Amino acid sequence: MSFNKAVKVGDNFIGDGHPVYIIAEIGINHNGSIDVAKKLIDGAVFSGCDAVKFQKRTPELCVPKDQWNIERDTPWGRMTYIDYRHKIEFGYEEYAEIDRYCKERGIHWFVSPWDEEAVDFIEQFDPFAYKIASASLTDNELLSKLKSTGKPVMLSTGMSTLEQVDAAVELVGKDNLMIAQSTSNYPCKLEELNIKVIKAYKERYYPVPVGYSGHETGLSPTFAAVALGANFIERHITLDRAMWGSDQAASVEIQGFFRLVENIRDIEKSLGNGIKTVYESELKSIQKLRRSKSSFVLG
Repeated sequence: MSFNKAVKVGDNFIGDGHPVYIIAEIGINHNGSIDVAKKLIDGAVFSGCDAVKFQKRTPELCVPKDQWNIERDTPWGRMTYIDYRHKIEFGYEEYAEIDRYCKERGIHWFVSPWDEEAVDFIEQFDPFAYKIASASLTDNELLSKLKSTGKPVMLSTGMSTLEQVDAAVELVGKDNLMIAQSTSNYPCKLEELNIKVIKAYKERYYPVPVGYSGHETGLSPTFAAVALGANFIERHITLDRAMWGSDQAASVEIQGFFRLVENIRDIEKSLGNGIKTVYESELKSIQKLRRSKSSFVLG
């Protein structure tokens, strides 16, 4: 059996032979509130996650100019889209508090930066890794910038063709790279999750660790991803799926996240090593139930 090369992230390893690395994607589900962000961090810790992830943008660079002045209704009243993007964007003080709080709670944190200035901003906190959002997969300048940090990179592949994924992998390089199957629809239809791509990626991009970033409602597809060999899992976390925000409906509430992590750990235990074995615990059943007791070697 061929094993992929594990990537070191902080004090953990992501890859075959290591526990599934579980990420609670906070993203912008904090709605600009550091108090909500802390509650989501607490929820991730309670659930047993390995890390939380945020998103960092420089609004003027990430929002097309023709959308700046489009007005929209928000929890803070009606405002232009560029003002809204600033409203939910954390600055230095908030990220310094996130850094302090995550260290206090004993959980990793990192981000998906959406532009080069965002990378420079987050580098102040010396994150252990970065995530490339699906929307940024074709942004060669951003990919090159992230590669230059020397940090491990997770590449999400939603809304991308195989040729585009190939090009991104070639640009970033396979060293310190991890790839996630994803479909960029929020929430995503079950028939569009295409979880079997995990196995295809493992073969195509060997020895790169492969994971799953899910946006579906429910937990079953994520469990299937683990059974198919996902090395890491990312799901959005929320306090309430009915909260305001585009990602909330495709997120998992804290009690659901607890079950998600608990069941993933059970699946890991049950998968075994793939070698058929007669266990010592079965000996009594052999003596009690089998009429023909041919000789065998206990595994």
